Amino acid sequence: MKKTILLAAGSILYMHVMAQEQPVKEEPKLNFSGYAEAYYSFDLNEPVNHLRPGFLYNHNRHNELNINLAYLKGSYTSDRVRANLSIMAGTYAQYNLAAESELMRHIYEANVGVRVGKNVWVDAGIMPSHIGFESAITKDNMTLSRSLGAENSPYYEAGAKITWTPNEKWTLAAMYLNGWQRIKRVDGNQTPGFGTQITFRPGSKVTLNWSTFVGNDKPDSVRQMRYFNDVYGIFNITDKFSLIAGFDYGLEQKEKGKSDLNNWYTPILIAKYAFTDKIALAGRYEYYNDENGVIIATGTPNGFKTSGYSLNFDVAPVSNVLFRLEGKLYNSKDDIFVKNTEVKNSNVALTASLAVSF
Repeated sequence: MKKTILLAAGSILYMHVMAQEQPVKEEPKLNFSGYAEAYYSFDLNEPVNHLRPGFLYNHNRHNELNINLAYLKGSYTSDRVRANLSIMAGTYAQYNLAAESELMRHIYEANVGVRVGKNVWVDAGIMPSHIGFESAITKDNMTLSRSLGAENSPYYEAGAKITWTPNEKWTLAAMYLNGWQRIKRVDGNQTPGFGTQITFRPGSKVTLNWSTFVGNDKPDSVRQMRYFNDVYGIFNITDKFSLIAGFDYGLEQKEKGKSDLNNWYTPILIAKYAFTDKIALAGRYEYYNDENGVIIATGTPNGFKTSGYSLNFDVAPVSNVLFRLEGKLYNSKDDIFVKNTEVKNSNVALTASLAVSF
């Protein structure tokens, strides 16, 4: 009898220990969500075609009510498998994906992933870009409009990615890509692109990130290799005050097979103060220098050398609704903006948006 009791007690203890040692598997989940952002933007240069400067891809229609981005998303997650599919519409999709086929312009995200080891995932498909701290989803950004750096670097990418998260502080990723914001490659281009990302979170209030891209965005017959670095830090200094500081630096060959390189760079600083959990104010300073027109071609003597200043006011009446109002000024070294039949070196716009998520 004693042996039976001891054996039963030992079995119970063994099963308890094993239960503690075995990781708890995540139950498969299928979730659906949605997002819609309406906006009105008034450009004081009053473009007759209702289109704001060509280097802008968000909130770029003048003097009309429109939808910047609306999408429906389905996501599946389990212990070993995950997948995402988002279908979108809006002026963001119309202008930012203008180089893609008509069907692909309506895909915000379409990817699948499998966990191949402890904290190691392999994902493939169309994914949000690994570059930058701003996405096309306004509610996730400190400011209403996007920075010049975000507007002129990839918002999305197509390819495969391997991600390793060794602990809560570090995330390391490497990508094989179709190109610089490309779902389909440029005709005549057989050169893949590559990316890396290192994210370090020393604590709950700081995020540091370094992302890179290497590739060619032209036909192989005129191949010009591009090398791009994106570095930023997000600092939640207090519960009310936050800062983002970033710097992008890119290089591209002047000619195929030559060692001479053109460069462009852009520093940015954003500060946000939340008066309450419903009301906040954010300001931004940025500068974009692309003298040789690698990314933004102007045909002017100094190229694109432009400073940007913006101030926005946010009101969130309920948790899933965000109203924003922003004033923005661009000031360029050359006369690159058009008002009526005149050219000038500045551009001012007022933009309001209303975003709802579920």
